[in-house]
Amino acid sequence: MTELTLDIAPITPADLSQIEKLDERAFGPGRFTRTAYRLREGLPPVTGLSFVARVGTFLVGANIMTAIRCGGAPALLLGPLTVEPAFRSRGIGERLLTRSLDAAREAGHRLVILVGDEPYYSRAGFKRVPMGRLAMPGPVDPARLLYCELAPGAFDGVQGAVTRAT
Repeated sequence: MTELTLDIAPITPADLSQIEKLDERAFGPGRFTRTAYRLREGLPPVTGLSFVARVGTFLVGANIMTAIRCGGAPALLLGPLTVEPAFRSRGIGERLLTRSLDAAREAGHRLVILVGDEPYYSRAGFKRVPMGRLAMPGPVDPARLLYCELAPGAFDGVQGAVTRAT
């Protein structure tokens, strides 16, 4: 198979409808009931930290960061990280993830959380949130609630409800 040229760029408002269609193909209609979706519903992606991946003009992946609070601490919610099903297992998700984390670190953000698979996200530095430290506003499998410190000690003392940033 020939190598594909992948272009990663910041999300623009014009990308949002294509991302919604991508999420629908990847996750189906049940995605709207998930706690993480409910938490970021109606909030815009953080500019400069959320990215799309394209092959030519075809959108093949996207990663969104949303501003939240964990207890009283500012944080980011990563996700959804979505890759077009036909383009999975080609490193696109990992490149989007790395780009968002690097941009967040460079912008001075300290903490990122997500709901996802620990074996996949641990490669990027995510760890499981200890039981009882954070409370999402709906049901979440505690084994899938993960955090990543973008600065040493950023998760120290963080506990409480995960809420929308206002």
